[in-house]
Amino acid sequence: MLSLLDYGIIVAVLLITVYFGLRYAKNQKSTEAYFSAKGRVPAWAIGMSLLATLISSVTFLGYPAEGFSNNWILLVQGLMVPIVLLGTVWFIVPLYRKVIGLSTYEYFEKRFGSFARYYSSIAFVLRQFSGMGTVLFLLAVALSSMTSINTYWIILVVGTVIITVNLLGGIEAVIWLDVFQGFMLFASGILCLLVILFSINGGFPELWKVATENNRTGFGPYDWDFKRLTFVVMAINGMFYAIQKYGTDQTVVQRYLTADSDKSAIRASLLGILLTVPVWSLFMFIGTALFVYYTQNSLPSDVGPNNVFPFFIMSELPMGVVGFILAAMISAAICSLSADLNSLAAVGIEDYYKKILPNKKDKQYLKASRWMVALAGIISMAIGFIYVELGSESILGIIFTLYAIFSGGIVGVFLLGIFTQRANRQGINIAIIVCVVFTAYAFLTSTELEFKGEKFVLLDMGRFNFTHNKMMLGVYSHLVVVAVGYVASLFYPKPDLDPELYYSGWKSARDRERASKKA
Repeated sequence: MLSLLDYGIIVAVLLITVYFGLRYAKNQKSTEAYFSAKGRVPAWAIGMSLLATLISSVTFLGYPAEGFSNNWILLVQGLMVPIVLLGTVWFIVPLYRKVIGLSTYEYFEKRFGSFARYYSSIAFVLRQFSGMGTVLFLLAVALSSMTSINTYWIILVVGTVIITVNLLGGIEAVIWLDVFQGFMLFASGILCLLVILFSINGGFPELWKVATENNRTGFGPYDWDFKRLTFVVMAINGMFYAIQKYGTDQTVVQRYLTADSDKSAIRASLLGILLTVPVWSLFMFIGTALFVYYTQNSLPSDVGPNNVFPFFIMSELPMGVVGFILAAMISAAICSLSADLNSLAAVGIEDYYKKILPNKKDKQYLKASRWMVALAGIISMAIGFIYVELGSESILGIIFTLYAIFSGGIVGVFLLGIFTQRANRQGINIAIIVCVVFTAYAFLTSTELEFKGEKFVLLDMGRFNFTHNKMMLGVYSHLVVVAVGYVASLFYPKPDLDPELYYSGWKSARDRERASKKA
């Protein structure tokens, strides 16, 4: 059980979290301030915020659980992020800052029309809610196993704190809370890893030897079998994930808009990218170290992979340190979910509310934004409750699969918009419809359910079932959009485009601007 000191540390962190909301509440007088902070945030803080946005209880608990159970194959997706983005973020960031007001999906409408905008924004909403429910579920299950507090109460309390911070302080409070959480995250992860390393007989050399002998290191299998989870499957999936997250995800793109200049936004993006991978790797390696530790020490049979890290924290760490680790875990979830709530409200206002009720006073839009934050928070808690009822043994695999399904060809739309001038609205609309049909087919023919001890496929088409790994579903959906969208566009007139909406036009305009400055 936790000591009074541990509880005191956790309560202190929750109070600090609420303080950030109160601290920046006075600045939230317009929707622009509420969602983009009017350039009041420095680049380094935005970079830390990008890190914290992508780090949550999924990282804190899911990665150690995966490292304990398997090798590092699920880390491959994250390792592809810097490889892809270091060559693209320098033009994606300024392009977005120039062509959109607040919603990422405004770009899709300007490039391909309203159908592309609403399809992409709905996909974003579905991804966010599935991910937010997962974050709350993991946090609640972990804390419940450590404290015996009811999981529903944990979800309710944490969810209420998150909603409060967003209602009061907007994106500015979220970003500075992310900075605070980022330092806690690094400190807690390094502290836990050091404790485990010093607790293993033989230290790091023994850790590496035992982990290697038991297939807990490496990123294999390395074959080209797309029906299994292989390095190639995760690498391909990771390339599309990187573009999807940093090129089409409102939670990330919204951070670009908070910077005071293009250069600051690019620096912030690079900082966030370069920090995220080491953190993912750190927590995956904690799982590997825990596997070796519990080959040398007994582990109760009722402690599963999702609970092994919480069990170690409660049974091996001293008083005070436990409270700090749990506080960091809670803070990670709060920061990630706070960013999600703010971005969901931004999309709700820009993509839907303003379309339904245009030309209203900004004060009304700001009030509606807060209502949307509250509603999104309540829905997220409800999804968390559903996850608690269903339970899960491989939550990291599930969240990756949901991302693959709900990404629904969005990267394909983005790539055609950025890199081609020939793709047009009609072609993309056809491609989206084909993509939806394909995704539904692949999901239904590859998903097994169990009823009364018998397994059955949701839609059994025999040898025509989709048999490849579900991680490839997202990849194929993007490729379907690229292929169908481009070919279908050839049957319709070439669009008359604003040059700022595609890469070559944007680059030419930038080169002319630089030349004129030199002259």
